Amino acid sequence: MITDLTNFVARFLSPLRLTGPIFDKELRVSSRRRRNYVLRFAYVALLTVFLALVWVEAMGQSGSAVYRISRMAEAGKFIVIYIIWFQYCVTQFLAVILLSNSISDEIYHRTLGLLMTTPINSFQIVMGKLFSKLLQLVLLLAISLPLLAIIRVMGGVPWNYVISSLCITLTTVIFVGTLSLFFSIFSRRTYVVIIMTFIALVTIFALLPLGLYAVWDIANPAISERSIFTLIFLPNPYCSMFINTIAMVEPRSAAAITFYSWPLHCGIMLAASAVLLFVSVIIVRKVALRQATGQLDNSAGKCRSRRAAKGAGANQQALAGAIRRVVGPPIIWKELRSPMFRHHKIRTCILASIGLILLSGTYYLCAKANILDDEGTHAAYAVIFMAVGMLFTIVLPATSITSEREARSWPVLLATPLDDKDILLGKFLGALRRCFPAWLLLFGHIIAFSLIGFIHPLAIFQTGILVTWTVIFLSSSGLYFSSRFKNTTTAVIMNFTLAAVIWAILPLLMGIVASINTPFTDEARDLVEGYIDTNPFVHMGNIMIATAGETPDKTGSYYWPGQGTLNAAESTLWMSICMVGYILIGSLFAWRAKHRFRRNIF
Repeated sequence: MITDLTNFVARFLSPLRLTGPIFDKELRVSSRRRRNYVLRFAYVALLTVFLALVWVEAMGQSGSAVYRISRMAEAGKFIVIYIIWFQYCVTQFLAVILLSNSISDEIYHRTLGLLMTTPINSFQIVMGKLFSKLLQLVLLLAISLPLLAIIRVMGGVPWNYVISSLCITLTTVIFVGTLSLFFSIFSRRTYVVIIMTFIALVTIFALLPLGLYAVWDIANPAISERSIFTLIFLPNPYCSMFINTIAMVEPRSAAAITFYSWPLHCGIMLAASAVLLFVSVIIVRKVALRQATGQLDNSAGKCRSRRAAKGAGANQQALAGAIRRVVGPPIIWKELRSPMFRHHKIRTCILASIGLILLSGTYYLCAKANILDDEGTHAAYAVIFMAVGMLFTIVLPATSITSEREARSWPVLLATPLDDKDILLGKFLGALRRCFPAWLLLFGHIIAFSLIGFIHPLAIFQTGILVTWTVIFLSSSGLYFSSRFKNTTTAVIMNFTLAAVIWAILPLLMGIVASINTPFTDEARDLVEGYIDTNPFVHMGNIMIATAGETPDKTGSYYWPGQGTLNAAESTLWMSICMVGYILIGSLFAWRAKHRFRRNIF
């Protein structure tokens, strides 16, 4: 009797009761996936190399032993900040990727309805999916704890900063992962979930606060400035992490920020995550029950029938199931005629309209501050819009072939008389077509302010060169990774990793190496600066700084770290050389992708 009572209490109080067998199943599957171990190894290796270079850069300066010992506290502070921000950014990115297909896979493979016929409830399904992926990220965070504890011994870093930063990181990862899981309920395409999650994060934590501040500034209500800053910054995890870092580095500067409280911020983020989880549980239950009873397929069929009937009513001469004649190469015909926004045109238009309204609020704030004619303002806008375009260009091509594999249509496509070159060209053009709308923000900004007179028209031509080789390179690499890996998530991660390594991590590491006091400092610095000259964000910043400003009728000087100051013609020539180089590398990726089409078909 006592044993039974003890077992009942233990089962009732067990945290596994909240997650059910889904959590155990996901852990067992994750433990057998090689990519999780590769991810941990890559994380540790990159963190180790990064810390070693930062340590040498901070402590490798000449001087007496007493001077070096006195710098240990400053070096420890520098290293801890880098570790905190490194894991803060990486874990959020991984949370979006790992949870992007958590629910959609169950819906697509028709297993969600089967789960509802078992004692497992929708709450256990959602929580099991969420915590099984978050556990992998918590393991990555735990890897850095010994390093943070050891480095803190050198002084300069209070425990309050370490604990508060880890709490902010953990709550942010939970919210970002929950948001990605929420969007995975509505779309089975991984790239759609990833893009929607990033867009939602930018809207919630960037455009919405700026729009709110613009409304407050226009209406000028009785709300004080301190209250509006509290409303904007306190729920924002990125502002909270920045303020928390400033409070540790420069306590006097942060003393004026009286509205910040990291425990309150963490509570807000957890409450927001709980609301999202509650809504997700309700929706998952409805979808699972409809799938279990066959209503999900019937409703989808009815929707298709209504669309077909509407099309037949609009044109009585055309049948709903009429076959359209294929003209030209079949893959290109199919890719160019597939709907760009599927069946969500109205929803897409509404979201785009809201985003443009919030973006207009940021332009209003810049106009009121009289900085719309400043080259730094346009450089910031251009870099942000370019990052948005690169996000779409990284994700969409990496799903071109893996989505065919997951739909089991890839073997059928390869069994046709189509040549591999035709398939590659069709997929490439289809990827370019889907990425095109993402670059309209960048070109729209430059063209609009060129017409106003704030940007020289030469910027349109130079931006066209930059966007051309960026799109070709990332699309080709995305097609290669899509042909190389079977899973869409893995292909997207690899394309993200490639872009991050060559344009962010590698220049940063090379810069740290070049700053170390060695006999080859000058040569290393020249190599680093020459490599930085090929960075697309450096190109974009140079274009805006040289062509924007109060005198747009003439262009300014272009400063390149490795080449010094160049004029417009010389800079355009250098951009063209970079375009040729990146297109050649992209052609190599495309060639390798074509040769992998008929390997690992299934």
